[in-house]
Amino acid sequence: MIEVQRLASSVVSRVLSGRSLNSELARLWRRHPGLSAHQRAVTQDICFGSLRFLGRIDALLDGLLEKPLRDDRLRALLRTALYQLEYSNAAPHAVVDHAVRACEQLHLAAAKGLANAVLRNFLRRRGELVVQAQRGEYGRYSHPQWWIDKLRAQYPSQYAAILEASNLHPPMTLRVNRRRSTVERYLSRLGAGGIAADLIDGHAVRLAAPMPVGRIPGFSEGEVSVQDAAAQRAAPLLAAGKGMRVLDACAAPGGKTTHILELADVELIALDIDTERLDRLRDNLARLKLTARILHGDACAPDAWWDGKQFERILADVPCSASGVTRRHPDVKWLRRASDIAAFVELQQSMLEALWRLLVSGGKLLYATCSVFHEENQLQIARFLERHRDAQLLTQPGADIHIQQAPGQLLPDEQHDGFFYALLAKS
Repeated sequence: MIEVQRLASSVVSRVLSGRSLNSELARLWRRHPGLSAHQRAVTQDICFGSLRFLGRIDALLDGLLEKPLRDDRLRALLRTALYQLEYSNAAPHAVVDHAVRACEQLHLAAAKGLANAVLRNFLRRRGELVVQAQRGEYGRYSHPQWWIDKLRAQYPSQYAAILEASNLHPPMTLRVNRRRSTVERYLSRLGAGGIAADLIDGHAVRLAAPMPVGRIPGFSEGEVSVQDAAAQRAAPLLAAGKGMRVLDACAAPGGKTTHILELADVELIALDIDTERLDRLRDNLARLKLTARILHGDACAPDAWWDGKQFERILADVPCSASGVTRRHPDVKWLRRASDIAAFVELQQSMLEALWRLLVSGGKLLYATCSVFHEENQLQIARFLERHRDAQLLTQPGADIHIQQAPGQLLPDEQHDGFFYALLAKS
């Protein structure tokens, strides 16, 4: 497991230098194809957990060090070891031993004594250090301070719950394909296989414990897909009817595209600017035996791909800060900067303006983000309505699914991620 400790700390170090966690893990699997399934699972858990609780871990580490560490590799190694000692079931003596021995593999042999002393000191003073780490908001909530401040300003009575929910392990939720089965029949199938699950909403079934997709009953046959309960609201809200011409403007990897097609026989164009993600969309369509016209293009520049025929329904699941899904992507909160929000807002505005002219009179556009920040959500829609007198905000959806604080806004909780929806009709 020394190799796992070293690999995980290297991934965390690279992520904190500005790289995506998913891309770094994919790179790691390619470079080390001989890792066992167990080694991969442990490595992934250490990486996700260390980033999920980075604020707490840093506060603990600062309480253990007499002076700041200069070597980022050593800091990453100690971070991952502290994650294991505080949050995992790994044997403490093994974690300490593996971290000390990993120093040699990372060409940090001179730091072996320091690593041993720091980690053993943590084990001796654990209770005291944890209390001390939680005194500050960074250590208590494990989010950047600008993020904490923004949520406190926008959700004064709920910001702590949002931050705490964003550090939970995300639920694994399935979407039952109503073309192939019913929720009742599928729950019975799970029960017969000894898999505990419950119905959340609509066709959303939450598993009591996550499992590899290859072991999910009916997944390979297209009976179910993996999709968060909040994301499953998009297709029903869009309410595309039989024969309608529909555009999914940011379609890849295809969760919402395939859901629209499961609910109605429509003429669907799936557009995305990312060719690699479009390959995943094709895979999802093939698995579910569904058909859509796939286009590679920029939703902000439709003249390059649009045929001039307007759409009756448009789904605009726009690029955003992803501030509502950080428990699934814990690297996001450390890679984002406060200044990034304005750039997302500008891109979203450009996309809305470009797509609105593609919508037929009487048609509907569903604006969606996986953000909890007002600038990307309520404020974005309010500005759009000021600019467009032909746009009407329909009764905002979701009163029956834990919409909190502001119309259209779902906040992350035990059942679903953070999401925002606004349904616009064109006169």
